[in-house]
Amino acid sequence: MLELMLAAAAAEHGEAAAHATPTALGMDPTQWVALTMLAVFAIFIWKKVPESVGKSLDKKIAEIKAQLSEAETLRKEAEALKAEYEAKAKAAEGEAAAMVERAKTEAKQIVTKAKSDAKTLVERRSKMAEEKIAAEERAAIADIHATAARVAAAGAAKLVAGAHDAKSDKPLVDKAIASL
Repeated sequence: MLELMLAAAAAEHGEAAAHATPTALGMDPTQWVALTMLAVFAIFIWKKVPESVGKSLDKKIAEIKAQLSEAETLRKEAEALKAEYEAKAKAAEGEAAAMVERAKTEAKQIVTKAKSDAKTLVERRSKMAEEKIAAEERAAIADIHATAARVAAAGAAKLVAGAHDAKSDKPLVDKAIASL
């Protein structure tokens, strides 16, 4: 469409009129732009811009590599720590389970010992009570025997004193002497 418009404009002005292009020092604008670009590139090369850009990029690459290396090292350390803590957690769980089992076993032993000790104590106290009762019985029987003997002796002494006087005792004493 643009071509049709240009063709129509050219037909109005006559046959395709030669368009004059501006020049300076014998070069058209395209040549000046190319020359300017060559000059800019020459200055870049003369000032060693590509080298400094390369060095800058190399430095940045080295920094990034160092950061990646450090990140990799940190990741490995973190994984090692994670594995270590997981192992410690498992070990702690195992120790906790072992502690619970030991506590249960000790509790059973304590209960068993307490029952045994209580039984032994009851038996010992029962035996002591029985022995004390037996001792009290023996003491009471001995006391009864002593009291009975005292009463019998006192009664016999009264009977003998009442039935015997010095005259009646003389023939008994003489008979006892003669038998000796």
